[in-house]
Amino acid sequence: MIKKIITALVLMFSTIFIKETKIFEEIKNIKNVVVDQPKTEIIVVGDIMLGRSVMSKSLTKKDFNYPFLRTADILKTANITFGNLENPIIENCPISNGGFTFCSSPEMISGLTFSGINIVNLANNHTKNYSNDGLVQTQDYLQKEKIDYVGVNNLIIKDVNQTKFGFLGFDFVGKNPSNSDYELIKKSKNQVDVLIVMIHWGNEYVAKSNNTQKEIAKNIINNGGDVIIGGHPHWVQEMEYIEGKPVFYSLGNFVFDQSWSEETKKGLVIRLNYQGKNLLGIDQMPIYMENFGQPKWVD
Repeated sequence: MIKKIITALVLMFSTIFIKETKIFEEIKNIKNVVVDQPKTEIIVVGDIMLGRSVMSKSLTKKDFNYPFLRTADILKTANITFGNLENPIIENCPISNGGFTFCSSPEMISGLTFSGINIVNLANNHTKNYSNDGLVQTQDYLQKEKIDYVGVNNLIIKDVNQTKFGFLGFDFVGKNPSNSDYELIKKSKNQVDVLIVMIHWGNEYVAKSNNTQKEIAKNIINNGGDVIIGGHPHWVQEMEYIEGKPVFYSLGNFVFDQSWSEETKKGLVIRLNYQGKNLLGIDQMPIYMENFGQPKWVD
């Protein structure tokens, strides 16, 4: 009887030991995956307008990289750098220092490649300043320089460090999202680990988002958006979390020729730090256009 009890106890403790060893090994493996997985940096900038006086200034300087000379050092360090391109790129773009019809010559793309910007959003209220032909030319010139674009009902996927990052762009200036917009967000999320959505929306020259922006942001998050980045107000607006997901309502200007006020010379750049699909933290890096159309980092 005593032998049976001892045997049973030995078997019981052996089973416990084996289970605990397996659990320990599983925990160790999980830790190693997390520790060994490289980090991914995604930098996002605000509105970029390479036409009008910005192009004139670059031509005067004889340097198409001029707008990015004081920020490229950091922009090009990221795995992905994403921004809103506020003008079409066309052949024979007229030189102008005024007006609200934007364009830039193909040579101005040099600044984007120089600074490591590899995705741009084309969904904004100036995309079709030169009609559909201008949009087609813009797409062709960007493709030649291997710069991806979103905002034409398309999803761009970047596979970095075994994690799929998806990018979308929408223009909601003067209009609300359609069911097909939300469907695109939902379908896109099913294809990626992290979905970053850039939106053109809101009121110009105000420091706070409006109720429409907030409602749209909630719907985007509910349909699968993981990060929302806004533009169009030309001023930096507030940031908040919805369901734990960051929403930047406006990053303000990044490269622009609106030097007539302090707020339009300011902007915000964000760096999203990921490990796998986990967002470890966000660096907020302010910029200031001390020189005309040329941002610099602010300590």
